[in-house]
Amino acid sequence: MATTAVEPESRTADTGAPRRTVSFWRSALTGAFSVLVLAILALALALAVVPRVMGGEALTVLTGSMEPTYAPGDVVVSVPRDDYGVGDVVTFQPVSNDPTLITHRIVAVQLGGPDGTTYITRGDANGASDDPIEAEQIMGEVVYDVPYVGHLALAAGEHRNALIAIAGAALIGYGVYSVGSDRIGKRRRKSAEATS
Repeated sequence: MATTAVEPESRTADTGAPRRTVSFWRSALTGAFSVLVLAILALALALAVVPRVMGGEALTVLTGSMEPTYAPGDVVVSVPRDDYGVGDVVTFQPVSNDPTLITHRIVAVQLGGPDGTTYITRGDANGASDDPIEAEQIMGEVVYDVPYVGHLALAAGEHRNALIAIAGAALIGYGVYSVGSDRIGKRRRKSAEATS
C-alpha cells in the first residue's frame, strides 16, 4: 500500500495561525505602480517645481532646428542668467514683446554696437544664423531637458491642467488607499492574535 506525503500547512511561529502568502502578481503590480508614481513625481518636480523655484520655465520643442541636441517633443527648461556666452543654448523672443519663443545656440557675441551687446544664434541643424538679438530678448539659458515628454503635453493640449489635477487626485487617492489598507491589515492581524 502506497502512502502519500502531505505537506504541513505553513503557520506562524508565535501564534500558530496560518501564514498569509502574498501573490506574486499583486507584488509585481504594487511594485510597478510604485515605480510609476515615483516617475510621475520626478517629472512633476523636474517640469513644474524646479523651473519655478529657479525663476524659469519648461517649454516643449516643436521643430527639429536643434537636432540632434533636442528633438521635437523634448521639453527644455530655460532659466534666466545674468550673462550669456558663445555655446549657450538660449530661449529668446525673435521679435521683442512677441510671445513666440525660439531655442537656439549662441554662435557669436558682438560687443559695443549701437544697440549694446547683441547675440547671434543658430539652430544646431540650421545652416544659417538668425537675426541678431539683444539681451532683453533672451528669456533664459537651457539648463536641462526631458526627452519625449513634450509629446504628452502636446497631446493633452488645452486639457493639460485638468489631466494634472486628475493625476494629483489619483496619487492622493492611492496614498489614502495604501494607508487605509495597511491599518485595516494591522487591525485584522491584532484581532486574529487576540482570538488565538
